[in-house]
This record gives sequence, structure tokens and C-alpha cells, in this order.
Amino acid sequence: MPRRTATMLASTLMLIALLCAGVLIPVPYSEMSPGPTVNTLGEHGGEPVLQISGHRTYATDGHLNMTTVRVTSADFRMNLVEAVYGWLARDSKIVPHDTLYPDGKTEEQSSQENAEEFSQSQESAKVAALRELGIPVKSWVIVSTVVKGSPAEGRLHAGDVIKAVDGTAVKQPADVAKLVTRHEPGQKAVFTVVPAKEQAAAEKGNEKGKGTAPRTRDVTITTEVSDDSGARRAIVGISAGTDHTFPFTIDIKLADVGGPSAGLMFALGIYDKLTPGSLTGGRFVAGTGTIEDDGTVGPIGGIDMKTVGARSKGARYFLTPADNCAAAAKDAPGGLTLVKVRTIGDALGALKDIRGGDTADLPKCTAKG
Repeated sequence: MPRRTATMLASTLMLIALLCAGVLIPVPYSEMSPGPTVNTLGEHGGEPVLQISGHRTYATDGHLNMTTVRVTSADFRMNLVEAVYGWLARDSKIVPHDTLYPDGKTEEQSSQENAEEFSQSQESAKVAALRELGIPVKSWVIVSTVVKGSPAEGRLHAGDVIKAVDGTAVKQPADVAKLVTRHEPGQKAVFTVVPAKEQAAAEKGNEKGKGTAPRTRDVTITTEVSDDSGARRAIVGISAGTDHTFPFTIDIKLADVGGPSAGLMFALGIYDKLTPGSLTGGRFVAGTGTIEDDGTVGPIGGIDMKTVGARSKGARYFLTPADNCAAAAKDAPGGLTLVKVRTIGDALGALKDIRGGDTADLPKCTAKG
């Protein structure tokens, strides 16, 4: 066989081997890409995203779009060819698999966590919007979860209202851990609670105008030592959260979405529907950000994918959490103004300028933040 032919054959076989290796050998990466973007003022799946009853609402226009990121599943095994293609693509991002699924988290565990965060973000969005409007919202600290096999199992239950620990009133979820960790492991902590069923019955009675104060009871729990990587401390095996009673009904209808990042846009959509006039002035505004009950806007993941998705749907302005500004500004899509916000008040102020056409002084994101 001529040397030239042999060389070409060897090169061809080597190329085939490399291609096969690229297709067959998995690499520890996952892909992020722009996900659906939904107008919180509009409809999704044939029904309004925001449904409010028991309070006057007003017509809206324009867009206040929440944005999402699509990610590969926990059990998807990317090959080298797919990774290289993703690295080269403008509308996708390749990241280490552990970034999306740390500690070997399964698809089911990730979905459950995202669903819980999404539910909590809806509650916080309602609270933030109503408080911004000066509408009172009743809140209290509850048992959010009980760890299986912990001292609290069978003693406390999800939904129980925590009034006090060792006689000290509880006002915020963080108060519970502070009071428990005053003990040494093995000491007893006394929880003053209203059982979840009695609290629910009291709320139902209040709705009918026949409410009575629910009865409290004391539950004594022997603490144990923490078994995580943190400092040694006393625990009982619960996480505390916040529950609310709203003066009217607000339903958020949006399936197949998870995580907390739509909180800001839900809050703005609720605010818009409860106030006369239009927040956007007919403009196409998108955005993202977690939201706390007090209206504080927090950072999210996948900001660059969300800006790409928003611009591709027609957004001209993007409400961006301040802590995401630097990352978002590094590769912002053309024609999209990134507006920095730290609170729902900042967002409302920016929307006032946008609908009035006074955008020169908008707090814009830069590569420095």
C-alpha cells in the first residue's frame, strides 16, 4: 500500500475513533438555555396567570414577563460533542453538572425543592405587593418541616404555629433556631404552639365572623447535637417558616415552573392589577429576582440565559437584581436595557420612568455592578 494512502487511511481511522469517543464518552457537564417567558399580566394555558377575587382589580396592558432557564435533567449524561457544541452556541451555557445538582441530588429531589421554592416565592410576592400598597397581611411563624427520626418527630407537625420557645415570644423564623441553640444538646426546650388543625379552624371561623382565639399548648422536646458540618449545637429537627392570612384571594396559575426567581415579577403583576392605570405604559418589560416579604429583591441563577430569552420575545427593559448586574452586563443582548433593582420600590420607580419615557436616568447595570 502506498505510503500516502496508508497515511490517509490512518488519519481517517483516527478521526472516526475520535468522533466515536466524543459521542460515547460522557463528560461531567450540564446545559442551561433560555426557558419560557410568561407575561404575569396575561394568560398561560388558557387562563389568567394572576387571578384575584374579593377586591377590586383594574385593567392592565403591556408586559411584565417572568423569565426561566431550561436545564438538562440530573440523569442526563452529556457527551463531548454536545459539550463543545454548547460552548460554541450563543443561546446556551455549559456548566459543571454539580453546579445544578450538588451532592448527587436526584431529579426528583431537585424538582421537589424547586416546587417548594416556587410556592414560597408566590406567598412572598403576595405579601410584598400588598404591604407596598399598605394593605395589612397577618403573618406568623410556623413549623415548616420536621426531620424524620428527629426529637421533634411526632411532637411537632408541619403547620403548627410557634408562639414562643422557653417562654420567649417568636416573631421571625430565625428566632426559633436562636432560642433552641441557647441550650446544650440533651437539654429540654419548651415550644408553645397552636396545633395546625386548631389554627385552620380559627381562620375558618374568622372568615365567617365567628373567630375565637385558638388554644396554645406547651410541647417539651429534648434537644440533640447537630450532625452537619457546622458548629456543634443543639437542635430539635425542624425548620421554621412563615405563614400568612390574606384579606382576599390571590391565585397564581402557572404550572411546570419551579424555583424562587419569579417572585419580583409576580409581585409587580399583583400590584398592577390592584391599582388603576398601567405600570408599564404598554411597554414590554421583563425581569427576574427573588423577593422577600419586606420587598427586598435577591439574586438568581442563569441571568445571562434569562436576558437572552427575554430579548428574543421582544423585551426592551429587563429588571435585574443588583447582585446579578455585573454578570448580566458582560454579555447583554443588543436592544435590552438592564435596570438595576434592590427592592420592589426600586422596580416601581423604574417602571414609572419607563412608562413616562424618562429613561435617561434609569439605574442601569454595568460590568462593575
